[in-house]
Amino acid sequence: MDWVSTQSSFKTADGPRRVTLIGSTGSIGTQGLDVIKNAPEQFSVTALSGGYNLTLLAEQAVTFRPEVVGAAVDNVDELATAISSAAREAGATGYAPQLLSGADAATQIAGYSETDVVLNGITGAIGLEPTIAALKAGHLLALANKESLIIGGQVVKQIAAPGQISPVDSEHSALAQALRSGTPEEVSKLIVTASGGPFFGYSYEQLREVSPAQALAHPTWDMGRMVTTNSATMVNKALEVIEAHLLFGVPLERIEPLVHRQSIVHSMVEFIDGSVIAQASPPDMRLAIALGINWPHRVAGAAKPCDFSTASSWTFEPLDESVFTAVKLAKQAAAASGTHMAVYNAANEVAVEAFHEGRIRFTDIVETINRVLDAYTPVNAELSAEVVLQTDQWARAHATALLKEKA
Repeated sequence: MDWVSTQSSFKTADGPRRVTLIGSTGSIGTQGLDVIKNAPEQFSVTALSGGYNLTLLAEQAVTFRPEVVGAAVDNVDELATAISSAAREAGATGYAPQLLSGADAATQIAGYSETDVVLNGITGAIGLEPTIAALKAGHLLALANKESLIIGGQVVKQIAAPGQISPVDSEHSALAQALRSGTPEEVSKLIVTASGGPFFGYSYEQLREVSPAQALAHPTWDMGRMVTTNSATMVNKALEVIEAHLLFGVPLERIEPLVHRQSIVHSMVEFIDGSVIAQASPPDMRLAIALGINWPHRVAGAAKPCDFSTASSWTFEPLDESVFTAVKLAKQAAAASGTHMAVYNAANEVAVEAFHEGRIRFTDIVETINRVLDAYTPVNAELSAEVVLQTDQWARAHATALLKEKA
């Protein structure tokens, strides 16, 4: 499928492109709003969906005045009160958006008709249903929630039209940009770069003793707890390798992770003639977000470029897969069945929480993924979103049981 068409086939409204943000109070969402604020002639906000940080969500709503606002809280009155309070503090009057609350608020908002682009910035498997809703509504989907594509796999790809997904992960944004340099038949290899996380060069025995605080001390990126921990275990890179396979249709054996400590080259494409095209920029997610919501067009001034007037060095090293086994394990899972990656992701999310609660060691995270995968037998049913979510729930329950036994 043509995931990286140079011309978007999705019509947008006259005037600024209308954007819906799912996960607006998280890292991607807040940076996305920053992009929109700095380019008011190009973007407007039509809907916001946040989690439980009602104070921030209300401030965002009053500032950007979307038509619809949703939150994960059960009581919509809590959201209404927060918005009223924020409006009073800002001296704003006459703002009365439609309000939604509850577990399905994000999904409802993702399918809201009066928008052009949905930026899905939720972390985790809970992003699957909003992803499907946005695609079914016919919106361009700027996808930062890699988990929904990874666990949804063929289900998501069957729903999506050609060119309907624009990647927002910096690595996949880089690949999408580099792939415009040639035809699909000319692509030899995708090279997905990794910062190496805080534990690059560690032995397996050293990894056994690291603390949650050390795992959250990422050398380059400022991300949430789950993604930062995933970067430390290399699970994040494993998920990105699978995402690249699904987005661009390149076989897994031709997708290679590579450690690049400086995080300047965000990924590369090797072509059959020996040419390698790289996308380089200082680590700033606003560039990938801006391109994702405005795909296939760039946004002037979205981020600062590299300063080549100052001497610098870029290094590239192979990933030590004897210590960091997450990528190899993910490739095996992706090749096993259409639901194995749902098991992989769910087991990881449960194990990461257990690690931060002090119940398991750092190395137990990937070991838990491995054990849950070993115990899994794929269901004999047609692949669907329901089957994927049922598999996700089985894996969470099994991982939880395994970790209780270990404790």
